[in-house]
Amino acid sequence: MQTSKEVFRQGVVHGLVAGAVGVTAMTISEKLEQRLTGRPDSHVPGATMAALLGMAREPAGMNLLMHVGQGVFLGALRGAMAHAGLRGPFASVMFAVVRLTNDQTLENATGIGAPPWTWPRDELAVDLIHKSVYAVTTGFVADRLADRRGPGPGQRHAQRVPGRHADVGPPPN
Repeated sequence: MQTSKEVFRQGVVHGLVAGAVGVTAMTISEKLEQRLTGRPDSHVPGATMAALLGMAREPAGMNLLMHVGQGVFLGALRGAMAHAGLRGPFASVMFAVVRLTNDQTLENATGIGAPPWTWPRDELAVDLIHKSVYAVTTGFVADRLADRRGPGPGQRHAQRVPGRHADVGPPPN
């Protein structure tokens, strides 16, 4: 049985891989949608990163760096979730909320973005669809990688007694 540290470490590594796959799937879905709708590229990620770094303007390549970087690094969290035992569609919905919250916190804190409830509905729908593609794909890959290690600590707890019980865990290391 793995220690908590090993669960977390392996989860983060697997999550980085899952995040890379997820951001690739999201990018493909965005490019397909843009071909169909004629919607231009968004430069909000790059402008947000430039603002976070205190730059007056977005250098070339910053948009792609922020887009891919967020996807890969947030994947680390989904990998840790999967290895802890948070797997499946419900876990991917939880992760989609984290992904959206990350974007909105950074974009709104820098003044680059506005709260999503103020956006045009079609723009909001497009963002939700693409972030869902990312979350589901990242979750699927993270879950499959974690499945190879067997049930996570949370799953083992639930097998013993469903629900939260302080007297059930943590499992012995």
